[in-house]
Amino acid sequence: MLAVAGILLFWLLAAGWLTAPLLAWAQADIPAGGTANFSPDTAIIMLGSGTEYDSQGTLVPKHDALLRIVTSASLYRQCKQVATHCTVIVSGGNPQRHTASEADTYLPWLLRDQVPRADIVLENRSRTTYENARFVSDMVKHADYGALILVTSAYQMPRALLDFHRFGLTPQPAISNTRHANLGVLPRYDNLVNAETALHELIGIAQFHVYRAIGWF
Repeated sequence: MLAVAGILLFWLLAAGWLTAPLLAWAQADIPAGGTANFSPDTAIIMLGSGTEYDSQGTLVPKHDALLRIVTSASLYRQCKQVATHCTVIVSGGNPQRHTASEADTYLPWLLRDQVPRADIVLENRSRTTYENARFVSDMVKHADYGALILVTSAYQMPRALLDFHRFGLTPQPAISNTRHANLGVLPRYDNLVNAETALHELIGIAQFHVYRAIGWF
């Protein structure tokens, strides 16, 4: 019975039928997207999403990170049309222990998207979403930003907002991408990846509330 239950659970996840509700749950309560509100001094905070080596052995941003870079660069261009100072804060250390941090790896890609180096600030110590919020909060509290915009994927946004609120910051959410399950009969590897991502975020949210209840956060 345990073997049959295990196989059934694996199929439900890999075929997308259980992955879809997990993703919907993880990506729930996301504020509706709209035009960002910029102030004369605006900070666009982009969270890291990992790095990987390409076929030539070059360290590059992962897929979701590339979408966050595109979104951040687009917001920067919009910001420059109406604001005096626009800053992109890239937050991401080296939890994978590659040859460079996420923030340092993403920098050339932002430069290619026409974000000037003078307007980019790198936070390359954080290893978790909680540390993203902690280290960025230390940086922005010493500056006079009138608006903060948080860029990340839909699945990470609920937990990221909790962490930033924990440090007294209320950034505007800007979703870079949303994940979806592929429903079918045959197992798909990407459904398993999405299920793992959704569970990671849901467990992280539960952990946050438990830690707050016992006074650790």
